[in-house]
Order: sequence, then C-alpha cells, then structure tokens
Amino acid sequence: MTYYYSKTTDRPFEETVARTRDALKAEGFGIITEINVTETFREKLDLAFRPYVILGACNPKAAHEALMQEDKVGVMLPCNVIVQQLPSGSGAEVAAVDPAASMAAIDNPALKAKAAEIGASLRRALDRL
Repeated sequence: MTYYYSKTTDRPFEETVARTRDALKAEGFGIITEINVTETFREKLDLAFRPYVILGACNPKAAHEALMQEDKVGVMLPCNVIVQQLPSGSGAEVAAVDPAASMAAIDNPALKAKAAEIGASLRRALDRL
C-alpha cells in the first residue's frame, strides 16, 4: 500500500508552494504548521539541501469528526503535504500523506471512512495543481 499521493509540475518551486496552499484551501484545509527543511538543515546542521517544505494541512471539521471517533488520532494530525524541488532543478513535486494508509492500524470503521474522505480531498487538491 502506498502511503502518499504525489504530483509533479513544471512550475518553479515557490510558485508550486503557493499553488499548493491555494489548492488545499479550496478543499477546506488550512496550513497550521510549516517546516522549511532547507532552512532548518542549513541552520542546525550547516548542510545545503534542495528547496523542501512540509505543510501541516488541517481541515478543522474533519479533524473534529476524527477526534470524536478516536481520541488518540491526534498523533496522526495534521495531514502532511510536502513540496520539493525536482533533482533537475526544473519543476517540483507535491506529495500528500494518504490518511487511510496512516490510519490502517486503527480498528475503527467510522474512522477509516473519514480517512478515505479526507484522502479524497487531498487527491482533489493535488489534481488542481
């Protein structure tokens, strides 16, 4: 089972980040965390790394419903979405967690249905890119 969805684009990295934010917003997600991996590696490890960000996307309504089904599911929230520059330096890849795959170990049919619903929203967001 694949644990993520992904899509590549010919657009520059920064434009892809902006378009990803817009696509997630159109599907009801807000960005509640952002980790600039490139900057973190430079500051903490003195390493150069390709442009790479992790966006913590959250749909508050869906998160509330999931927490009502399973109170420990918060350890798997928010839904992480990455944007990284392609190795060629031209274009970018966007990948989003597959919530159904990450929650497969939880024996809760209602939660599995909610994870599938959230996953469909994330796929639609990637399709907008």
